[in-house]
Amino acid sequence: MEDEAIEKQIEATIDKVRPFLQRDGGDIDFIGFRDGIVYLTMTGACSGCLYASEDISSGVEIILMEEVPGVMAVKTDGVPSDLMAEYLRKKEEAAAAKAGL
Repeated sequence: MEDEAIEKQIEATIDKVRPFLQRDGGDIDFIGFRDGIVYLTMTGACSGCLYASEDISSGVEIILMEEVPGVMAVKTDGVPSDLMAEYLRKKEEAAAAKAGL
């Protein structure tokens, strides 16, 4: 299965988990996928939460590994610089589009 198809499955699975995080004022952003590793960032209330890494390892990671073939791990740190640059570019484009620029 190619990475683009896997990424769509990852995003769909994250969308299933997202309401539970948003209920507590947090959220999760998908940064990218490479070599079986999903890179995520916690946002909102989850960003500085002491339980964020536990939520990732005992919740999100297990769900992604069960539902998406090819996912072997989830990380929130050590994001490859090219994946982070692409993520930030997309965020800037979305913000500019929302602002009507």
